[in-house]
Amino acid sequence: MRITSTAIALAVVMLLGATAGASAQDKVKLAIGQRGNWDTSVSEIGQRAGIFKKHGLELDIVYTQGAGETQQAVISGSVDLGIAAGVMGVLSAFSKGAPVRIISAETTGANDLYWYVKEDSPIKSLKDTADKTLAYSTNGSSTHGIVTAFMKQYDLKAKPTAVGGPAANLTAVMSGQIDVGWAAPPFGLDQLDKKEIRIIATGNDAAAFKGQTVRLNIANANFLKDHKAVVDRYMKAYRETVDFMYNDPKALKIYSEWLNISEAKAKRTRDDFFPRSSVEPDKITGLDTIVKDAVTLKFTANELTKAQLDDLIQIPPR
Repeated sequence: MRITSTAIALAVVMLLGATAGASAQDKVKLAIGQRGNWDTSVSEIGQRAGIFKKHGLELDIVYTQGAGETQQAVISGSVDLGIAAGVMGVLSAFSKGAPVRIISAETTGANDLYWYVKEDSPIKSLKDTADKTLAYSTNGSSTHGIVTAFMKQYDLKAKPTAVGGPAANLTAVMSGQIDVGWAAPPFGLDQLDKKEIRIIATGNDAAAFKGQTVRLNIANANFLKDHKAVVDRYMKAYRETVDFMYNDPKALKIYSEWLNISEAKAKRTRDDFFPRSSVEPDKITGLDTIVKDAVTLKFTANELTKAQLDDLIQIPPR
């Protein structure tokens, strides 16, 4: 009896220890660029809807001013995953030996990103921006990549300037601190409707980004190596949430309540700027062209090889 009781006690201790270990791995730290953009809201909506909880995950979310800050948080290991990192920034960091790995596409196409001026500005198009400040969020972000492409494609003489997120841009534009700001819906829709600001370009005006994947979800390489099963579960919940966001009206309610906007504006944001195909996580579109553009735009010194790309891109299977 003593042996049996001892064995049972040991088994209970081992079981409790294993359970505690599993629970510790269930909390995932995320850095997400641009709070409130439809595409960057997958994790927030999924958590609020209970989808990530169903997959045994608790998300600890920190919002940043842009993909550059998101990427640095992943590289430093202060977070486990980075959501909506700029594709050019990721390729650049990886080429320099940074511990980043791609776990999915985040956004394909760049029609959601737009550049604008005050309604009474003399600037009518990008070609009118000589000696003018042209905003992007942070170095390494998708907006940074697009502005870099604008400069080369149109031979601009503008002054690219890191300004941060949409709120900071609007303040800077309206106060005259910068000439051209950037935003993504739902931010700026009210100002556009009131004709306080005017769009002069969208991300799709950059030929290097039109129809290609512009943002990625990334993991710290060490976290991915040690917690692959957790990342696999995260992506299962992520895919399920994307489906929920396009198929269940409850998603619009969650999104609108979170941001304190109307459901009509939430629906406009999704339907006018983010077709379902734009947030498909399982395929990086235009990769062959992207690696070439990374060299042309001076984000990488050389094209990444197939072996390097195989190491970099580790999208969990469905």
